[in-house]
Amino acid sequence: MKEIEDRYTKDRERIDLALRMIHHEARTTTIRHWTGLTDDRIRKLYHTYVVAVTPGVRRHRGKSPTQTAFFLKNAAHRRQTATLAGLFALLGLLQTTESAPVGSVAALERGILLCRTYETYLALQNPIHLSFEHALRLLSLLQRRSELKPDTCRGCQSLRVIDVLSARVAHCEWCGEHARDQLLKAS
Repeated sequence: MKEIEDRYTKDRERIDLALRMIHHEARTTTIRHWTGLTDDRIRKLYHTYVVAVTPGVRRHRGKSPTQTAFFLKNAAHRRQTATLAGLFALLGLLQTTESAPVGSVAALERGILLCRTYETYLALQNPIHLSFEHALRLLSLLQRRSELKPDTCRGCQSLRVIDVLSARVAHCEWCGEHARDQLLKAS
C-alpha cells in the first residue's frame, strides 16, 4: 500500500508543480522537462484548471529566452538579476550543476524549489523585469559560469552578477549609484 501511495503522491506533486509553472507562464517544454508530464496533459491542465479560474494567465509559444545580455542591459535588470541570483544562492540552487533526468524525483524537487524561489523574487520586486523563463535561463547560466557568474561587490560584499567576458567593474549597482551621488554632492 505504501508503494501505491508514494506513486500517487508523486503524481500529485507533478500536477501541482505543472500548475504552479503554468501560473508563472512557463512554456510547455519547460513544464515537461521539470515534471515529466506529456504536452497533452499540460494543455489539458491549463484548459481545465487555469482558464476558468485565472483567465489572465497567458501561454507563451516558441523558444525560451536565450539572450545573456538581457540580464545586464540596464541598472534595473542588473539589480533584479542580482536579487534573483542571491535567492538562488541562499536556497542552494547554485551548488548543483548536474541536470536531473526529465521528470525524475530530483527534477521535481528542484522544480518545486525553483518555483518557491521565483515566488519570493516576485514578492520582493516591483515592477518585475525577469519572467519565469528568464529565471530558468539565469540559473542555467550561473550554474555553468560560462557567460555569467556570481561575484562579490568590493564595496558592500553583496552578491552581484557579472559577464565573464567584459571588463570587470568593482562595485555593484547600489554602491556605484552611491559613489555617483557622493561625487555630485562634492562638486
